[in-house]
Amino acid sequence: WSVASSESRADVNVGAGHDLAKLINETVRRGLAGIEVLGGIPATVGGAIMMNAGGKFGSIADSVVRVHTLTRDGREETLERAAIAFNYRTSGLQGRIITSVDFALAPADPVALRTRLKEIMQYKKDSQPLKDSSAGCCFKNPTLTRDVDTVGKKGERVSAGMVIDRAGLKGLRIRSASVSELHGNFLTADKGGRAGDVIQLIQSVRDRVRERFDIELENEILIWRC
Repeated sequence: WSVASSESRADVNVGAGHDLAKLINETVRRGLAGIEVLGGIPATVGGAIMMNAGGKFGSIADSVVRVHTLTRDGREETLERAAIAFNYRTSGLQGRIITSVDFALAPADPVALRTRLKEIMQYKKDSQPLKDSSAGCCFKNPTLTRDVDTVGKKGERVSAGMVIDRAGLKGLRIRSASVSELHGNFLTADKGGRAGDVIQLIQSVRDRVRERFDIELENEILIWRC
């Protein structure tokens, strides 16, 4: 990755395969603010862009200037931020291969940034199973199409974890995969676990939430099948 800095802004170019957690630590150490809000999200930079990774503290799209891509026919194409259809957990970049990303970060006090990152990580550790093997949040937070008792009102976007919890599914296990007792939207795998167990558990959670609340959970993670 590379950095070009001025007094008010740092332009950072990062390859799509760069580990997001490492990038966050590197930018915090250099006193560059903007993506520390993504602390605790397991991803590469390209994967985080593709799904517009984010959470309670912000989304990666907030710091993007442009994205460099390859089209399916091998053409290099650079898209400015305004041309990218970032939305909740989507970028509209499906069908392209992301090669690198340009971020605009703000110079900041490294000590204050480190403190902020520690606060975010502590919040995540208290509420999410960061030490367990998972792909992060499994389902998108659904927008209710009708009033649902104990869940919310029509038109509200509600927490998928809360819906799973109220459906009584925390701790649900299918062989090596289980719904976290700490956060219902995290499906964790035992050491040596099988992808098929996780996929079966995903479907079971979706089916049971549909049966209990008539809510259709949409996967936030992508499943690649060979």
